[in-house]
Order: sequence, then C-alpha cells, then structure tokens
Amino acid sequence: MNPLRGESRIPKRGYNPHEASMSTAPTKKQIAAVAVGNALEFYDFTTYAYFATQIGQTFFPSHSPFVSLMASLATFGIGFAARPVGAILFGAYGDRAGRKPAMLACFALMGIAILLLALTPSFAMIGFAAPVLVVIARLLQGLAVGGDVGPTSAFLLEAAPENRRGLYTTLQYSTQGISTICGGLVGVVLSSILDAHALQSYGWRIAFLLGAIILPVGFVIRRSLPETLHAEDTAPSVASGARLPWRAIILGFLMLGGATIGFYVLAYLTTFASTVLHMKANVAFVATVVFGIANVIFSALSGLLSDRLGRWPLMVIPRAAFALAIVPAFALIIANRDAVTLLAATFVLGALGQMGATGFVALSESLPKETRCAALATTYALAITIFGGTTQLAVTWLLHVTGNPMAPAWYLLAGAIVSLVAMALMKETAPLVLRRRALRSQSA
Repeated sequence: MNPLRGESRIPKRGYNPHEASMSTAPTKKQIAAVAVGNALEFYDFTTYAYFATQIGQTFFPSHSPFVSLMASLATFGIGFAARPVGAILFGAYGDRAGRKPAMLACFALMGIAILLLALTPSFAMIGFAAPVLVVIARLLQGLAVGGDVGPTSAFLLEAAPENRRGLYTTLQYSTQGISTICGGLVGVVLSSILDAHALQSYGWRIAFLLGAIILPVGFVIRRSLPETLHAEDTAPSVASGARLPWRAIILGFLMLGGATIGFYVLAYLTTFASTVLHMKANVAFVATVVFGIANVIFSALSGLLSDRLGRWPLMVIPRAAFALAIVPAFALIIANRDAVTLLAATFVLGALGQMGATGFVALSESLPKETRCAALATTYALAITIFGGTTQLAVTWLLHVTGNPMAPAWYLLAGAIVSLVAMALMKETAPLVLRRRALRSQSA
C-alpha cells in the first residue's frame, strides 16, 4: 500500500511513529513550497554570478578590471568547493533522519549566508576583512546548496505519482530557471534605475536582500512537509538493493558535468554581452531572463514528456540538437551584436540545453532509495564543483588569452559532446516504459 496516497501500511524498520505526516500525501502547496525554496536558494547562489563585476570592484579592488573580475569569479568558485562537503553531510543526514529535516537545515544555513554576504562592508571600509567575510559567506552558501539538492530531489521523486516522476523531479531544474528569471529581472530593474556607481555601491546588495526577505516564508511552509524516506515504493526500478550502481553514477557525473558547463556558459552571457560585446547592462540582464524562461518551460516539458516517452529519447535527441546549434548561435551573436539576436540565440540554446534535465531524473531513479539522498547529492555536487565552479573562470581566462570571442562556444561544445555521450549510455528508467517492456516480454 502506498502511504503517499493516504492508504494504511505496515510500519517498516526505521519508521518513526511520531512522524504523523508520513502517512499523508504532500499537497500541491507543499510541492510548490519545495520548488519555491529551491528557487530561492539558487537565486542567491547564482545572483552572485550576475553581479560578479560589481562584487569584484567592491571587495577585490584593483587597477585592472580583469584582475577584479577574476578575483570575484574565483570567490564564486569557492562556493562550489564547499558543495561536496554539504552533499556528504546533509545527504547522509537525509538518508538517516529524513528528507525534511535535511531540507530545513540547509534552508536555515542559506539564510545566514545571504545576510552575511549582503551586509559585509566594502574593502574600502574594513580592508582585508571584507574579502574574508565574503569567502566565508560563499562557503556557507556552497554547503547549503550542495546539501539541499539531494534531499529535495529525493523528496520530489518519492512524493510523485508513478506517472509524474519525471515532471516532479525536473522541478529541481525548472526552479533553478525561476531563480535565473528573478535574478535577471532584479538586474534589469536595478541597472535601469541606478547608475553604474550606485549599482556597484549598493545596488547588488538589494538583489541579495530581496531573497533574504522571502526565505522565512519558504522555511515555514517546508516545516509542514510529509516525510517520504519510509514510504513504500511500488514503481518498477532499475535500482536494486543498497549497493551503489557505479556505472550510472559515473555516467551521471559526466552527464551533469557537461550540462553544468552549458548552464554556466549561458548564464555567463550577461557578463559576456557587457564586457566583450559592449552591450548595455539592461539588455545583458534581459538575456538572463530569457534563459531562465527557457529553463522553466523546457525542463518541466522534458520531464512531462519523458514520463510517457521515456527518459532516454528526451535526453539524447535534444542534447544532439543543442551541440549542433552552439557554434552557429554564438557566431550570429558576435556578428550582429544586437538585442534581438542575443535574446533569440539565448532562448534556443537554453531550450535545447535544459531538455537534458531528464538525465537528472534517470540518475535519481537509478539509485537505491536507502542511499539515494547522499549518492545523488554527492554526484551532483562533485560535477557542479569541478565544472560549474570553474566554467566562468575558464571562459574569462580563455577570452583574455586568445582574444577570440568564440572561445565560450568551443568550451560549451566540448561539454555538450561529453554529456551527449554519457546520456546515450544511460539506461531507460521511466516506470511506465519499464512496465510496457515487462508486459511485452511476458507476452512474447
């Protein structure tokens, strides 16, 4: 019997009889709370990338704008270094104590990090203490985001009806798109109403404080979530026992690494458009909004379609199209240097790239429930740390060394090819597809 559908069941070992919420299905409001909470966490994490130039000038002043930007991006990368630690700590906690307490702990830690970053005085006011505090804030953000991915993804997968697992789990990616939209919109508004000096002085702080204001609301709603760790799972699965499927983990790592390069190169278009193409700041931020819209729509669409058609075709076909579109899209952006081309190319690349969110579902379903939280969080965090934390730094360095504005395109293409190969080697995991295959096998 499935407790997520409100049916009675025999308690299993490790079941907490005092956790009454385990026997009730999560409401749409609660699912939305998980999604919104995830969006808020990624909003604050990625907003740093959007205001990297202003943050660099505030905390890492230099006579060379390039040096300030590189120092700021290096600090951005430090946040990624903390992600595997958070994944291991909170992932193990989520597998032991439950998904909900792990999510609440990560949420609280993110709130502390946001306030610390937003309220730290500039280098001009307190000297070297300023960059030290910023590094600490980024480490705390990394711990929180790295730790939260496993519990939230496991919860969404386990709370979903069998025929909606893909849709629910891709909310992990769609909500990251919501954070991109919100960060981009805030950037558009601030860059439109504030001059360059005001944006550098205090405008970027407003962007972070807006996220801090909403965090308590998400925390309160998350407290009402049911627990899914002990819920019975009746869906067919490729995962068996408690042993880790290392083939799926390695392929998932490569798949997530390539997809992460895609996400952060496209997120870097804000900085690329303003510093390399010399376009207006508000136009550059609109590109971020467009990328976020594509993320929200096509991540969820891929999950929805994969519930019916299977994970494999929704991973491989769009990723191949994405790889083919990269070089022509960047060539048009650089040749035309106008808003229409920038926004159109960003939307197309974002749409094709984010269809790969189905791969995250396949990885989640390939992991045993007993170790799903920690294994998923750690695999994701390592891929994000190695590839996400270095992507914008590497692209900025390549542009500086080569002087070739096409450098981001070639870097992006390499990541796309790696992820495409990994996706092609992943096994099918969609429950409905597995059931159809089993029925055909029985009738044969």
